Amino acid sequence: MNAPSTPDAAHQLLRHLAGSARGPRKQGVFALWLVVRVATDIADSLSSERNHRRRVQALEQRLTSLALPMPLRRALQSTLEDLRLGTTDAAARSLVELTVTARETLGPDIGDCVHGAAREVKARVAATVRKN
Repeated sequence: MNAPSTPDAAHQLLRHLAGSARGPRKQGVFALWLVVRVATDIADSLSSERNHRRRVQALEQRLTSLALPMPLRRALQSTLEDLRLGTTDAAARSLVELTVTARETLGPDIGDCVHGAAREVKARVAATVRKN
């Protein structure tokens, strides 16, 4: 299968992760990548409600072990609350809200990746609505 011409936000975050030095910045990018993966899976409706709860719980446990800048840690806690709802609207909204903090703490490129993920989630929701 050929790679898409414009990589999705998760792949862009992985590229930034590979280029980051060890420390809070790298762990912050990793945390955002984990969150983006869960949010896009919500949009794709890939898991049952039970599996979704387990996945968000596992995400929360993983995030607590990371050394993150405090503003990003607070923003991720808010994002987790939205992701627990399990709705695509909440997933998209949480990523949009996370964009500002990502830009301020990790840089504009990372913030743009998170914003791109929010657009992807919204696009997937719109595509699903059009099919139905």
